[in-house]
Amino acid sequence: MTMKGKINWRRAAAIAVLACGAGLLIFGCENKEHAPAAQNIKLACIIIDEDQFFHLVLFGMRDAAQQAGVELLEANSDNKPDKEIELVNTYVVRKVAAILISPLSAKGSVAALKLAYDQGIKILTYNTALDADFAAAHIECSPTYLGQQTGKAAREYIERNLGGKAKIAICAFKTAVPEQSNARTDGFKSEVGKLPGVEIVAEQDAWLPESAVKKVGDMLTAHPEVNIVYAANEGGTIGAVLAVKNAGKAGRITVFGTDCSEQLLQMLQADDNVLQAITSQRPVEIGRLAVERALKVIKGEPVEKETFLPGILLSRADLEGVKKFAAQFKEWTGQGTR
Repeated sequence: MTMKGKINWRRAAAIAVLACGAGLLIFGCENKEHAPAAQNIKLACIIIDEDQFFHLVLFGMRDAAQQAGVELLEANSDNKPDKEIELVNTYVVRKVAAILISPLSAKGSVAALKLAYDQGIKILTYNTALDADFAAAHIECSPTYLGQQTGKAAREYIERNLGGKAKIAICAFKTAVPEQSNARTDGFKSEVGKLPGVEIVAEQDAWLPESAVKKVGDMLTAHPEVNIVYAANEGGTIGAVLAVKNAGKAGRITVFGTDCSEQLLQMLQADDNVLQAITSQRPVEIGRLAVERALKVIKGEPVEKETFLPGILLSRADLEGVKKFAAQFKEWTGQGTR
């Protein structure tokens, strides 16, 4: 997820208008009165990253599409606005019935998707929402609640082990997905902020492990009083754990995070006692629901406009629960015994 400078969404929107206009001239626009048979339905999924969250979303989507006997086209925007627009335009040309997308921006992604919607394509969002009302449905784990769940676990840890006092550093991802990052970090802060002895002393952006190792390391150097690190996503959490270990402060600094991966589950069970708790989303369920809702919308059936799923707290305080979840995780990722 490299971000080079500010995103010029006006330029991107103009490109979308020109590209979709060309698509209309060449291919025209269908307005079908009847829903197509299942074997003729094409759904398009756009993810934004190759991390395990999106792999598991795809697992759920593929499973639901296979069960329904429909075709699922898959693509990755790589967190690049121009590529997102290009993919949407491609799916307009291919006349898919619905686009299932995790938009890169609540506002910036609207133009291209609105043009697709205007041509009769159903739009469903997951993970991140649009600041528009034409999406038929939206599904996600509430980012605020994800942060609150981890924040509650951190607050209980601080009360139990640190006498209710802590100096906290935060590793966010506002540069990548500002709305989601802010919701998660605000949720975390709302819980730990219930303790008057807690202070947030540093906050930096880093969502990939490599950059998070450096950014968290820099924060620990600049603020040696830090004894808790919160990271708002998978890559940031991995990097935070590694930074604490690299600094030789395992046992003095603990980490709390959001999201889940095989590596994080291993870190949660490691003897170093650094990672204390993470809140996992429900990506497989999100993927399945997105496909199921899309098919209902295509058939003209009513669906819930918004669905917010709770996260799953995985804590070192409940290692048996972590082990059970890890076994299920291996099944989802194709590593378990079937």
